[in-house]
Amino acid sequence: MSPTLILSLIAGYFVILIIIALLTSRKATSESFFVANRNAPWYMVAFAMIGTSLSGVTFISVPGMVASQSWSYMAVVAGYVVGYLVIGTVLMPMYYRLRLVSIYTYLEQRFGFWSYKTGAFFFLLSRAIGASFRLFLVAGVLQLAVFDAMGVPFAVTVTVSILLIYLYTFRGGLKTILWTDAFQTMAMLVCVGVSIYLISSELNLGFREMVATVKNSEMSRIYFSDLRDDKFFWKQFASGAFITIVMTGLDQDLMQKNLSCRNLGDAQKNMFWFTIVLVFVNIFFLTLGVLLYKYAAAKGIALPVGPTGKVIGDNVFPLLATGHFTLFAGIVFILGIIAVTYASADSALTALTTSFCVDFLGISRYPEKQQGSMRRLTHFAFSIVLIIIILIFKAINDQSVITAVFKAAGYTYGPLLGLYSFGLFLKRGVHDRLVPYVCVAAPLLTYFINVNSKSWWGYEFGFEILILNGLLTFMGLLAISRARNFELNPA
Repeated sequence: MSPTLILSLIAGYFVILIIIALLTSRKATSESFFVANRNAPWYMVAFAMIGTSLSGVTFISVPGMVASQSWSYMAVVAGYVVGYLVIGTVLMPMYYRLRLVSIYTYLEQRFGFWSYKTGAFFFLLSRAIGASFRLFLVAGVLQLAVFDAMGVPFAVTVTVSILLIYLYTFRGGLKTILWTDAFQTMAMLVCVGVSIYLISSELNLGFREMVATVKNSEMSRIYFSDLRDDKFFWKQFASGAFITIVMTGLDQDLMQKNLSCRNLGDAQKNMFWFTIVLVFVNIFFLTLGVLLYKYAAAKGIALPVGPTGKVIGDNVFPLLATGHFTLFAGIVFILGIIAVTYASADSALTALTTSFCVDFLGISRYPEKQQGSMRRLTHFAFSIVLIIIILIFKAINDQSVITAVFKAAGYTYGPLLGLYSFGLFLKRGVHDRLVPYVCVAAPLLTYFINVNSKSWWGYEFGFEILILNGLLTFMGLLAISRARNFELNPA
């Protein structure tokens, strides 16, 4: 694959996104930017959310993990289903009743000023680092595949990519994002489907033979019963449920799309159909993973291994797609990774802008013309923030350190879980000024326990570290709580 060809594909792809933006951002207002005028069709929201909920990391990592983790990830996906049911039946009715733009406004009504700002701050921190980490990984793939050969510095690749995202989102915001993400979701799903078809054809497998090959493979095992195994089914299941509740239901990025529906009924239809589609999408990714390893074995291709001698799963799909597949299959891979990456990144940038404008600038107090200037300036500022964080990752140039930073950002969702759980399930108030201290202490204590748990108890935490973090936050809030009657008033 020549760099010129790939660059042409990327350029053409962004031209389509910019055309969509021009058509959808006419007469855009703050309400258009933040909640798409609250009249988005539920089926479009459901489809657009597929691309947003995934990322370039998912596109690469989920297929790559089947050699070491088999299909144990399906236990996490099963937990997702439970989590989405909780979001649709518990959180969304509250958000719609209060007519929220930023979901963290709930914390102000429930607890007070400091709780509100603390929740919003933790979201901004988590989403900025998370979005930057995902873009950094995928930008690295594109850099190796295209831009190194053209002599383009990594900093230029990243800067141009993010400024292009800014270009097609700064006016329409969510109103534009729903259309571009729907397009990008379609592109991603087509790419995964085409990849499965092409690999199956190379292996001379018809549909039934392909299904049988995947089903009979040791890599498709789902249930693991050993409690000490990091693949233990019920541990993965519980983690998936709580991850979904926190990283979707308590995350402005994903919930902003849900709040754009016409009413609660439509939003719940969106959530439930989205859940069904997402299950099948993950099955497609895992199926692709098994086929990738079967293809490598059949063709005698040596896969990249790490210092421990184990295959580096994240490198399998990129290596085969760009170095061993046909030209057409390589093009499909590049388009797929671009689609899923920018569907996640553009949504994150819009959510960061929304949260900062609503939660910290109080943008609704200003006239619409001034709101537009504030939105665009904030949107541009967060674009620069993402560029800076990615370049810091590049300067560190140590994958273990960068991954640790990303995991540390994941700890910041624990306080959100604790805050919302306490607010929803207990009728007590809190000493509001003490809430930031609790929300900082809980992740630090969680990290300390996680580092020592193996030597203390012979137990190693996985995704369920989020549950521990939320529990510690909940207990801390209980310690600073006080009896108080309260009533939430619709905004």
